[in-house]
Amino acid sequence: MNFNTSRRGFLGIAAATAGIAATGLSLGCATAEDNSSRTLIRNVRVFDGKRTIPKTDVLLDGATIADAADGKKAEVEIDGAGMTLLPGLIDGHTHIFEGSLAQALQSGVTTELDMFCLPGILAEQRKLAAERDDVADFRSAGTLATAPDGHPSQLIAAVGQAGIPGVDPGTTFDMVAGPEQAEAFVAARLAEGADYLKVVVDDGSVHGGDFPVLAPETVAALTKAGHAAGLSVIAHAITAREAAIALDAGVDGLAHVWTDLAPDDPAGQRLAERVRAQGVFVVSTLAYFETLDDPQAQTVDRCAGAGCGPNATAAARALYRAGVPLLAGTDATPFAPQHGGAMHRELVLLTEAGLSNEAALAAATSLPAHHFGLRDRGRIAPGLRADLVLVAGDPTTDIASSAEIVDVWRRGVRQSGHPGAN
Repeated sequence: MNFNTSRRGFLGIAAATAGIAATGLSLGCATAEDNSSRTLIRNVRVFDGKRTIPKTDVLLDGATIADAADGKKAEVEIDGAGMTLLPGLIDGHTHIFEGSLAQALQSGVTTELDMFCLPGILAEQRKLAAERDDVADFRSAGTLATAPDGHPSQLIAAVGQAGIPGVDPGTTFDMVAGPEQAEAFVAARLAEGADYLKVVVDDGSVHGGDFPVLAPETVAALTKAGHAAGLSVIAHAITAREAAIALDAGVDGLAHVWTDLAPDDPAGQRLAERVRAQGVFVVSTLAYFETLDDPQAQTVDRCAGAGCGPNATAAARALYRAGVPLLAGTDATPFAPQHGGAMHRELVLLTEAGLSNEAALAAATSLPAHHFGLRDRGRIAPGLRADLVLVAGDPTTDIASSAEIVDVWRRGVRQSGHPGAN
């Protein structure tokens, strides 16, 4: 499974993605009962989520990683010479619909961090991810907080018109009119099963629109209510002004970089320094902004003017230079960017923004696991989940080789056969 990491290669088309959703693409209908054997991957290069080990052995014992030196026999052995074993990739920003999780896993993304999922779809996908291992795992914000008729209302309508399962043009969701509704909104998200809270601060200017937007005091009230309920709060903010409103409110993370400042604008570095001073992480979504700049991309969203992609890259560079934790995320949807495949493009774009290959890989493994409290994954170490990706070549020296998928394991269940397996 080789996923092209060129600009064109990662862009999905609506018809193909809708077909995956309609058929419920599966990688073999594996179940949790299929992971009882022990698998030894020998002589493999390992990026463990933080550092590279040139040559070692890794043992999978059922659903977890075990100590390869325990002396017990493995039923399956794989010669990993010349290959690299990575922790399962974690996409820090997606939107899950029917078929998304299977598509993600096929590309080595074993966990998605969903940033808005309609309640009916959320319940269905939670059941799917709990019962089956041929789809990616996920965490979700559930229903995001936005102003009445605010972003992304216009996108939900477009998704409904495209015939995506689970959505119709008249689909509605909870919205927030003012700060007095914040506590009730958060309580409803807890009842829905949200793992964190997402708050939208978007006036539509980047998209060429004029959207109703949450007032700063409402953003602050939602953030306070989310924290009181034990939830991390992540803000959608794609201009410098919107990011500043989110920072004023005390959010924990930003779901995007900003894209309204030119690469040579010193305000970008000043804002990045503020993000770092407040201890806020940022999800990159460079593939998303590249898509918005591409007139041929099959998407329901656009940038109003040129420069979204380069401006976003400059923002990511400023954030990384300031020492802000950057998490790899694609903003994958039923259109473009694609679930799973776009992550490999995201890694390339992160290196173009100044990250080393190892830093980019950490942005897609150990860093999102840390910031979203996923203590059982994101690294390769005994006792952690056997969510793993085996790739040809060495992405620590050639980041594009992350797309050269040989094998994927989710909770120890192998998704594809490798010719070298005994």
